[in-house]
Amino acid sequence: MSTDDDINMLSKLLEEAKKRKEEAKSAAAPATDYDGPSFNVQTFNAISPVGLQKYPSGKYKVSPEPADLEGGPHAIMLRSHKLQVEEVNHTVRAIARCGAGTNNIPVDKMTEMGIPVFNTPGANANAVKELVVCGLLLASRGISEGINHVKQNIIPEEDSDYPKIAARIEKDKKMFVGQEIAGKTLGVIGLGHIGSRVVGAALSLGMKVVGYDPALSLDAAWRLPGEQMTRASSIDDLLKEADYISLHVPYIKDKTHHLIDAEALKIMKPGVSICNFARGEIVDGAALRAAYESGTHNGKYVSDFADKDLMGHPNHLVMPHLGASTGEAEENSAGMAADQIIDFLETGSIRNSVNFPDARLDPKDTQSSRLCIVNENSPGVLGAVTSFLGDKGINIEQQINLSRGGIAYTVIDMTGQPDDPAGLQEELGAKVEGILSSRFIGVPFHNELGRPGTFYHVTWFQES
Repeated sequence: MSTDDDINMLSKLLEEAKKRKEEAKSAAAPATDYDGPSFNVQTFNAISPVGLQKYPSGKYKVSPEPADLEGGPHAIMLRSHKLQVEEVNHTVRAIARCGAGTNNIPVDKMTEMGIPVFNTPGANANAVKELVVCGLLLASRGISEGINHVKQNIIPEEDSDYPKIAARIEKDKKMFVGQEIAGKTLGVIGLGHIGSRVVGAALSLGMKVVGYDPALSLDAAWRLPGEQMTRASSIDDLLKEADYISLHVPYIKDKTHHLIDAEALKIMKPGVSICNFARGEIVDGAALRAAYESGTHNGKYVSDFADKDLMGHPNHLVMPHLGASTGEAEENSAGMAADQIIDFLETGSIRNSVNFPDARLDPKDTQSSRLCIVNENSPGVLGAVTSFLGDKGINIEQQINLSRGGIAYTVIDMTGQPDDPAGLQEELGAKVEGILSSRFIGVPFHNELGRPGTFYHVTWFQES
């Protein structure tokens, strides 16, 4: 591709990105007759308009500009933007990442601030699965090498003479003899949303599959094809059997950093090809390069991550970060993120949070009110909260108290509505140590407690 072609392609991509940004500003669902304050959602990056249309116009306002959101943003939606703490206003109740990874969000700091961070697991699973299938074929058949040979060697060497080019294309096929993947064994490390789909695709292509996932959830187990695959009892067992390996684990510094290292390479068959569309840091590029140069490993490494130790090596088939780069995946991720934000803001429900416990809650009726409290997971906090409310003569209809690590989420449904919700929250935050924030939820858009932007108390902000 010439320099002019590169410039034209980049210009086209830039224009498309600008267009998506403008669409994101104006995208909204059909209007309603509600004319009160709105829930405000701030976006970073260009979010799919299909997802943004989940927000009812008039009830929600979406904008990339905080100045457009009266009273400040109540939620943040983003894709790849590296979020800084100073970009998170004290009015923000939730952050949703349109994608699975949350490495671009300071999750630990958001937990300290009492803000749940959501992701969208599975929304891009099909897109990544299809790229893995492509990677298996690229590793097996000399496809990219053959294409490059035609463009870089045959065409210029034959001076664009078509008959000679056609003859060379036929003649040179012997340079790129590969192998079929049918009948070979694929080792899948990580059997979540993406890994389970890769398992199904590989089986349908006639491959044998062995999987390994020490943290397999019950939901993930149900997605697997049972007796059609083998579950390895250890990662070493998988490495010994596999002809191909596909990685589908998150990057965790102390656990999956360089999961494929020099020792793992020694266990593998010399010709194993590795597909890594998870995270670049999972593979030790320096160890793999050393294995290539020593002749102990000759399989391909297919990824959409750069690796400084493997740059230019012919066995490293690297492409742009295409895993979730399809229109369908972006729409699915944005729609899922929007649904999670709406559910959390209107009912207090938490689904697919990476730092808060799951909490499935029904909407409130008009005869009661709901108090959602984020607090440190410390002994005595729940008792202090219920005692405080009892002393105020408040009847608790039901309550849940869930925790995850150092954070706890307490939801209390009470009879009727307090006379002074804001005063109650302020006194509660002052008297009960460990409360990070609290908010009342009534019937959204119908009564005072349900008015967006009201009755949200952030203890750490008030103290500062």
